Amino acid sequence: MTKFADRRSSTLRRVTPIMGISLPMLLAHAPPIHAELGQARTDFGGVGLMQTPSARMAPLGDISLNYSHVSPYSRYNVSVQATDWLEAGFRYTSVANRNFNETIAGDRDYLDKGIDVKFRLLEEDRSTPALALGFRDFGGTGLFSSEYFVASKRWYDFDFSLGLGWGYLGAGGGIGNPLSAISDRFDERPSETSDDTGDFNLTDLFSGDIGLFGGVEYQTPWDPLSLQLEYDGNDYRSEPLDNPQTQDSPINLGARFDLNDNIALSAGWERGNTAMVGITLRGNLAGLSQPKTADPRPEPIEPAPTRGTDDWHGVSEDLAANAGMRVRRITRDNDELVVEAEATKYRSLQESENRANRILQNRADDDIQTFRYRWQSVGMGLRDDVHDRQAFVNASQSTRYDQQYRYGLYAAAITRPEDTAPSGERLYEDDLESFSWNLSPGLNQNMGGPDGYLYQLYAKLDAEYRTDANGWFSGQAALNLADNFDKYDYIASSALPRVRTNIGNYLDETSLGIYNLQYTRTARFGQNWYGMAYGGLLEMMYAGAGGEMLYRPFNSAFAFGVDLNWVKQRDFDQRFDMRDYDTWTGHATAYVDTGIEDVLAQVSVGRYLAGDIGTTVDLSRSFDSGVRVGAWATFTDAGDDYGEGSFDKGLYVSVPFDAFFTSSSRGSTTIAWQPLTRDGGARLARRYTLYGLTQDREMGRYWQDYDDVMP
Repeated sequence: MTKFADRRSSTLRRVTPIMGISLPMLLAHAPPIHAELGQARTDFGGVGLMQTPSARMAPLGDISLNYSHVSPYSRYNVSVQATDWLEAGFRYTSVANRNFNETIAGDRDYLDKGIDVKFRLLEEDRSTPALALGFRDFGGTGLFSSEYFVASKRWYDFDFSLGLGWGYLGAGGGIGNPLSAISDRFDERPSETSDDTGDFNLTDLFSGDIGLFGGVEYQTPWDPLSLQLEYDGNDYRSEPLDNPQTQDSPINLGARFDLNDNIALSAGWERGNTAMVGITLRGNLAGLSQPKTADPRPEPIEPAPTRGTDDWHGVSEDLAANAGMRVRRITRDNDELVVEAEATKYRSLQESENRANRILQNRADDDIQTFRYRWQSVGMGLRDDVHDRQAFVNASQSTRYDQQYRYGLYAAAITRPEDTAPSGERLYEDDLESFSWNLSPGLNQNMGGPDGYLYQLYAKLDAEYRTDANGWFSGQAALNLADNFDKYDYIASSALPRVRTNIGNYLDETSLGIYNLQYTRTARFGQNWYGMAYGGLLEMMYAGAGGEMLYRPFNSAFAFGVDLNWVKQRDFDQRFDMRDYDTWTGHATAYVDTGIEDVLAQVSVGRYLAGDIGTTVDLSRSFDSGVRVGAWATFTDAGDDYGEGSFDKGLYVSVPFDAFFTSSSRGSTTIAWQPLTRDGGARLARRYTLYGLTQDREMGRYWQDYDDVMP
């Protein structure tokens, strides 16, 4: 795996919706979660009973993949507990007795997309219930849209829920809307059609009549089995797509059986006349990890030698093998040993430094007092971490000195605008010229469009030639092994230039393509300023050149970047020929660490590939495991020319590789769900971003990792 794998731009997911690994693989490696009362998944995904939600939340970091079938609907749901108080979900609904427009997709079943969110308003205590506010099908077509308040209260082995629903959840209620006293817009709820796609439907919120819903879940004496009884607030007479269903009873009955901590089966009898079956796979992103049994053991600490080693090349090799540090220079400056290096293996710099301290303690002259680690990334200085040698030795040998060492340890940002080498005696230096390559399988998947499930299995060859500390050539070629992209017939209507919707041609018209071939160079222009320039075949569809500037103060909650690119559309064979279309594209991006639940906000304003102007908002949160979950939405001035819907949107999960393997790694992969490939709001899939390259500019979990790595 090339060392830059974890630094690719997150915008790549906007081209290939699911890449690298599948969600079942992720769930298979998740730690067990013990099932409990009130943790069933509804037919729509998310925590609840069958058709109706509850006020319960899953454990922090919980992710579930759920399938349910109750005729004529089959639903495929992904739900994530992003924070203690926020549940988010993405769903496809297949409608078996309705088709897409025949001119678009023949006789294929209609497939609807939707996004759900639920917010905890109150936690349950001894006397009051839990209370939640939710929005179903909020960012999709709105065909199944609902808003609701719901309360839940547990009593011994029973968990009760009662809610008020608008829209789909309350269609059978007939209770007048008290909000009509505020405005007559709340009197009636406009009926949704398949043409009203992609909007947030803000004008429809809490409009129309209200319905009651609720139920109870009972935990039987047999631990794997729980039973459900539910009152459904929908009468199914106003189903979307002019598709009414007969309801013999508003009472639904169901059961959930847990095969193990990660797999649950469900079955029920809904509408008084229709069977329901379902299966749920669960995992937890917050605790996703594997024991690192394949990592080398840290060196045992020995007394400092009176006269240290002269083999500093050997020391650099030991630092690379054991501490995950690619050394650029080792310098002695009076009683300080300065190591300039890049992190290559451990996500925790504290882990690398702990291991390196041991190696240097056993090699360096005994009159060296401190070890300074000057961390860099592709030639750009990021930070200095400084360790007192004797304090480290004392802390590692006795808990009596541990707190003393902790308080003495510090990290500081060093002002070196030109990243000049430190003064002193040069013990070792490497120009970092190198060549590396990696051959691995790849998987592109797309589902949710009229063409159904599309896939491509390919062999991927990554290669990199590092010319010096600040420059490198990178390339990626893909050999198609198997695919079904011959089924890719539908191209969404769009008055915009075809900047993305001809992706099927790129995937189908060649068996061997060059996905990337570029030269990249970085520079540091001041204490907090970083720059990057690049040119070549930048991604599957575009070649060109561009640059980026980033202002990122050390350990600051704020950063600001600007990128500008001239690109030309590549030919479908993904070689070196070009099509006629070219354009300028670029964005100004603000990065804000909100300080709330480890949430990172990214707001980008600029010009997209089709020439439309707009804004992309990306909100994500990270867990201690290194997993990051997020969602984005893009709004542009394309308006009616945008195609289906008025904006782009999607969800993603970025997972570190070492969550699956017994050896540490700084690499990661991204799984993303994007409803449709559109021309509006399309961004260049830059392989590297300065924000990713400078990730160690922030302290992150540095102090939390201390307890994990110190003996």
